[in-house]
Amino acid sequence: MNKRILSLALPNIVTNITVPLLGIVDMAVVGHLSVAHIGAITIGASIFNLIYWNCGFLRMGTSGFTAQAFGAGDREEQCRLLVRALSVAWMIALLLIVLQYPVSLLACAIFDGGDEVMQMAMTYFFIRIWAAPATLGNYAVKGWFIGMQNSRLPMWIAIMLNIVNIVCSLLFVLVLRWNIAGVAWGTVIAQYCGLFVGLWFIYRRYGDLFRSYGRVGETRHASFSMLLRDALHLDAMKVFFKVNADIFLRTVCLSLVFTFITAASGRISDSVLAIDALLLQFFTLFSYIMDGFAYAGESLVGRYIGARDGGKLRSAVRLLLVWGMALTLFFTLLYALFNEPFLHIFASDETLIAATRQYLFWVLIIPVCGFAAFLFDGIFIGATASRVMRDSMFVATFSFFAVFYGGRWLLGYVAKDVALTEFEQNNILWAAFMVFLLLRGVLQWLALRRAVYGQVPAVC
Repeated sequence: MNKRILSLALPNIVTNITVPLLGIVDMAVVGHLSVAHIGAITIGASIFNLIYWNCGFLRMGTSGFTAQAFGAGDREEQCRLLVRALSVAWMIALLLIVLQYPVSLLACAIFDGGDEVMQMAMTYFFIRIWAAPATLGNYAVKGWFIGMQNSRLPMWIAIMLNIVNIVCSLLFVLVLRWNIAGVAWGTVIAQYCGLFVGLWFIYRRYGDLFRSYGRVGETRHASFSMLLRDALHLDAMKVFFKVNADIFLRTVCLSLVFTFITAASGRISDSVLAIDALLLQFFTLFSYIMDGFAYAGESLVGRYIGARDGGKLRSAVRLLLVWGMALTLFFTLLYALFNEPFLHIFASDETLIAATRQYLFWVLIIPVCGFAAFLFDGIFIGATASRVMRDSMFVATFSFFAVFYGGRWLLGYVAKDVALTEFEQNNILWAAFMVFLLLRGVLQWLALRRAVYGQVPAVC
């Protein structure tokens, strides 16, 4: 079982680490042009991060359903799930393209920048929006591969996509002088290349699966129209949307909390905003690793629920949690011993680094509070127990704001007329964030037996 977990987790970790490379490459290419270009690419990328992050249900919902179909040996449902996920992805993408102008107006209202910056950001937006079918299609394909117990193909797709993005961005910006438009076109081309390669892998690796759809004996009765009709059957679509609606609401809460952290940091002071940006890098690094094991949980939990194998289901969950605790210990020690070198990787301003040191104790708490939230998300996605995920996120989000505003009120009441210091305000913010992470893990752990183990009988 440990080999199986690692064979799924390690490629997913590599894939996760390649994801931010798209933004890093874009920033590196335009960084030498002007400060306005840097601001424009930051705002443009933030717009799409906000859109696509909330569409993450296309990946998560697809992986859970597909893993269960894989475990049950239901080959026809595996086919239907890919077609269903791609159909939903492309319908959403079409809607985004049709509504691109209203979306751009909303983006301008949310993100603030100078006239030159916003003009370039909109140039970037109106080009990159045409990558929506490929980007969302890639979400569906990746989720399907994970559900099919195959983490290597998404890894190779991600690596290829980044190589194409690097080459195109360098060519369009540095050679052809297309500036911000060149970066956008580089991303568009890279996303479509990723989708085409993903579909080619499906054709080469799983072509027989789709060619045998609907076959009875040696007689072929199936056609693509039959597959499409079956995939989009109303009852199946209701279940698909019900689970994905829960995941969508959960993701909206997650986006709300992280957006609020950035906004609240900025309201405290510019220096606190920079400090928290550095501290969140420690969280991001930990999340990339833990998400790899969460994806393994999606694959294995869904597979064993589909196979009705309660013994292996429990074994997989138990070992995933053991790996999570081991990684928590490793990262806690790593951050305790090497926090200074990490800070110097992300910043060179000694004043900023010195100011950040007083908050480093939160960095040591992040793995302890966060590991269960990551792993249980994967476990519950594999079990398609989306309601528990949604409800636990609702409670955790409410608790985050209750701790933040309640803590500020309480300290303000104790201090009477004395204003809270930046140090006190930021510590309250981080305490609220730790409560948010911890509660998600605890609440899902309490529901584990009912929502996950309850789906299959235990081995007597």
